[in-house]
Amino acid sequence: MRALRSARSRGARPDPAPSRWAYRLQRLMLTPGYRLALRIVVPAAVCFGSVHLYMADEMRRDTVVAMIRGWKTDVETMEQFMVYAMEVTNASPGTEEDIREIAELDLPRSSFHIDLAGLKETVESLPSVAEAALQLRDGGVLRVSVVERVPVAIWRGADGYDLVDPTGAVTGAIHSRGERPDLPVLAGAGQPSAIPEALALIAAAEPIAQRLRGLERIGERRWDVVLDRDQRILLPEEKSVQALERVLALDGAQELLGRDVLAVDMRLADRPTLRLSEGAVTDWRHLRSLVLEAGQAK
Repeated sequence: MRALRSARSRGARPDPAPSRWAYRLQRLMLTPGYRLALRIVVPAAVCFGSVHLYMADEMRRDTVVAMIRGWKTDVETMEQFMVYAMEVTNASPGTEEDIREIAELDLPRSSFHIDLAGLKETVESLPSVAEAALQLRDGGVLRVSVVERVPVAIWRGADGYDLVDPTGAVTGAIHSRGERPDLPVLAGAGQPSAIPEALALIAAAEPIAQRLRGLERIGERRWDVVLDRDQRILLPEEKSVQALERVLALDGAQELLGRDVLAVDMRLADRPTLRLSEGAVTDWRHLRSLVLEAGQAK
């Protein structure tokens, strides 16, 4: 007979369950943190370490930097990014010349090397430019479209003759009055806020536009209308347009400004005053004496 114990040992199957350490290892590999480290952290560390080791050499660093700069230059100088010409629209010849001079663009140049915002501010800093718009167009053209300030009068100050727009902004300078004979002259000391009133007076003086020589600001408070033949209309501080219209009405009815009058003083609205020339005063006194003599003779 055989022993029962040995028979049982020969017929026993191995246990399929993992060991404790194998089980723990399998559970660790299934955790999100381990999978993240295996898929991202470890490859990133290997790549970073490799790059660090490669770039530790100064010569290799210089080679890589030069290569990147070369790629950048190649992209920036591509045909579609190059600017070959600048086009200025809606500008007078003088303003266009000033824009090209102040822009200081050495063309051709890559559009990446043109500061459009800074160039726009530079163009708008010109006295004759109210607003500017810049646009890069096909064909390598930089278009500069401007809105010019339109001068409506000449301001004569201590520094010479300046052209001003309706808001009082200076649009440019001229050397003499003869350069713009089509514009009236505003003289005296004052602020740009007085320009709208001056323009209203010029518009109201349309019936005598041929005789109008300009306006003069007196004491930064009021205006004098200056006509040919050294005639003046002294206007009040307030309601100056209405006072000028009264003078023009008198001139239309009685040809007031056609007489030998030096000035019409409208500063006191209730008591307008006429200032006659010396010859007119002499004639008036002579006529008055004749009238008195004739009365005494009677």
